[in-house]
This record gives sequence, C-alpha cells and structure tokens, in this order.
Amino acid sequence: MNKPIRILVVGCGNMGASHATAYHNMPEFEICGLVSRGESKSRLNKKLGADYALFDDLDSGLDQTKPDAVCISTYPDTHEEFALKALDHGCHIFIEKPLADTIEGSQRIIDKANETGKKVVVGYILRHHPSWIRFIEEAQKLGKPLVMRMNLNQQSHGFMWDVHRNLMKSLSPIVDCGVHYIDVMCQMTRSKPMTVSAIGARLTDDIAADNYNYGQLQIRFEDGSVGWYEAGWGPMISETAFFIKDVFGPKGAVSIVAKDAGSSGKSDDVDSHTKTESIRVHHADIDEKNHFTKKDEWINMKDEPGHQELCDREQAYFLQAIKNDLDLTDHLEDALNSLKIAFACDESVKTGKLVFV
Repeated sequence: MNKPIRILVVGCGNMGASHATAYHNMPEFEICGLVSRGESKSRLNKKLGADYALFDDLDSGLDQTKPDAVCISTYPDTHEEFALKALDHGCHIFIEKPLADTIEGSQRIIDKANETGKKVVVGYILRHHPSWIRFIEEAQKLGKPLVMRMNLNQQSHGFMWDVHRNLMKSLSPIVDCGVHYIDVMCQMTRSKPMTVSAIGARLTDDIAADNYNYGQLQIRFEDGSVGWYEAGWGPMISETAFFIKDVFGPKGAVSIVAKDAGSSGKSDDVDSHTKTESIRVHHADIDEKNHFTKKDEWINMKDEPGHQELCDREQAYFLQAIKNDLDLTDHLEDALNSLKIAFACDESVKTGKLVFV
C-alpha cells in the first residue's frame, strides 16, 4: 500500500478549514501540521476531533514536519513567499486563488514549479462544480458573440468584514473574486480578451486610500463577445442583486437561477457563492408571427455538491495531479491569464483609461 501524502495546512480560516477537512477524511492524505498566526488552528483541530501538530509560522512547520505537500489558504500577499519556500523544500502545492498578488510573483511560482518538477494546483473551485461545467457547456451552444453578465456583491458583516478588510490590504474585490468569473468567461468564449475597462468606488475609510471596495469591469473579446462582472464588499453593500449569472447569444440565453442561495441575508455566506439550484435555458427561435417555438428548459441542479464536497473534489484533483503526474501547464497558464486580465481591470479603475490586454 502506498504511503499517504503528508500535507502541511497553512491558513486555517474558511477555505483552509474546508481543505483540511478534505485531507482529514481522505486516506490518501495525512495532515502533519496546521499553521496559522492566531487561534484558528486550535479551533480547527477541535472541530476535526484531531491532535495535529500546531505551528505559528510556515518555516517551523516545514522544518519540523518535512511534508510532501503544502496547502496554502492564507491572504494573497503571502502566497508568493509561502509557495516559493514550499517548493524549495521539495513540496507539491495546493494554493488558493489568486496564485499570487502580482503577475511577476505568479510567474516566479510557475517557473519554480517547472524547475523543481513539483505540482502546483490553484483553487479554481468552479472548475470542479458540475453545475458550472454545465452552465459553460450550455453557453457554448448559444452562438457568437456572447453577452456575459455576472456579479457577486457581498454585504459583509461580523467575521466576514474582518476577512474582506484583510483581503483588501493587497487586492480589490474585482481582482480577488473576479479571477473566477473571468476564467469562466474565457472558457465560454474560447476567445482572446482584447480590451478591458473598469470603474470602482471607495465606500469606506476602513481600507487604504488607493483601494476600492466596489468595482465593475467590462471585457471585450476578439470574437465580439462582451462580458461584465461586479463585486462589492462591505456592510453598506446592497443585497438586492448579488447573484447574477446570465449569458445570452444569437440562439438564446442560459441563466443560473439560485432562488434560495440568492435570497436576502446570504450574500457573504461562502456556500451561497457556488450554489446554482437550477439552470434556465431559453431558445430564441421564433415563428412567422415572432412567437417562440420552444419553451424554456429548466435543468434541475438540486443534488449539486455543497461547498465542502467541492473542496473534496479539488483535493481529489490535487491527488491525481501528484499520483498520475498530470501535466498542469494549461492549468497554470489559465490561472495566470485570468489574473493578468483582472489586474488590467484594476489598472483601468485606477487610471480611468481603457486598457489593452
């Protein structure tokens, strides 16, 4: 029997705890330590009913446990440093998106992974979601060009406002969240982005003067497709429209309709961010009197995986990447590409200019 992969979990907040839960329940992994600056590691140990070794910093964890792999779910401004250290220690890496907080840092991680021959998997959770995979497939049937409308506004409060303020020490919402949906748009169009434009507003003094907690971006693709995405974080954000996932083209439209997940009071609930519940497919075919010839179709997604199961699927993919020596070239190029586009949008917000990608 093969020995389990010994993994060091760095960052024990929302996503780190979910990934640790996956490792805890998978016999192919063995958690050798939990790392965090505060008490989240102790709370996670208790939640798992475990007695894993606890560390206050990555260096101690690496030196004392000598892991085979490292899971990095810390704030983006630590990603580059932590990933390079882990790779230098000969570890495979699962790292939450974005890969790093700069393009240059992301490229350094990719280069180091190629140099060491170690696997780096980036946490693009929607790529493992059967409903989102179906959503992309249905969008690709609509012809070209596509119009893509998406948002994820979060009326953050309590603990989540602390999380979002910390995230905004290094990134804006349209970069941190936007990489997911930019990646989706690129998959839907399979076309090259040409230009981006974006706007943003700083609605609180709780963040740096050069950052903004509301942003909206627009992308124009080579095939004529266009897309917009908006994201806002904070106690002042409206929940009236936080869950729009809608695409239309010459042949009709497809929309995610999340009645429960999209209901009031759930915009900062991590489980609501991936729920679809149902997909509505609209056909544009009309007769000689301009009446629709086909009824809208409803694709029921009630049995879709929850947030924890999606994290389980991500870790199953990470396992396969290590065990089966998967070629992750395209995976990392896509992660870098979506981040480049997101940063171009960030540049547009700050300069007020159209940016060529």
